[in-house]
Amino acid sequence: MIDTIRLLLFPGLMAFAASSDLFTMTISNKVSLALAAGFLAMALAIGMSPGEIGMHVAAAAAVLVVAFVFFTQGWVGGGDAKLAAAISLWFGFDHLLQYLLNAALLGGGLTLLLINFRLVPLPPSFERWAWLARLHQKKGGVPYGIALAAAALMVYPDTIWMKPLGG
Repeated sequence: MIDTIRLLLFPGLMAFAASSDLFTMTISNKVSLALAAGFLAMALAIGMSPGEIGMHVAAAAAVLVVAFVFFTQGWVGGGDAKLAAAISLWFGFDHLLQYLLNAALLGGGLTLLLINFRLVPLPPSFERWAWLARLHQKKGGVPYGIALAAAALMVYPDTIWMKPLGG
């Protein structure tokens, strides 16, 4: 049972967060709360020590502080900031740098892709899809949750959560 949860919970929440951000430009607080609750349940299930849990919480808190500063500057959305912190809770300091570097590179690539997408006129047949029209708006934001989730899925196989499964 725990192996099934290892395989499905975190990746499933990443897929949900990315698709939600793509289609609605929002990431529900429920995703971040589910990640936090899932982390705690899994940490207890695998016998993580209170000190180890504390270090994971410290990593998440550090990311939340920096991400909140980014949010106040208008560089990321609030959902992105909370999602990045909740993801960091799962990775702790051991995989934090790898995750943040991947997120920055993927986010930069996504931003460049959207800039170029917005330079090309949207065919009228695509305008009926509200999410695509919203992505095409020149002043529109970047659904950074896609990059955050993709970066997390790149790192997840190397974490303590997947090691028992051969990760």
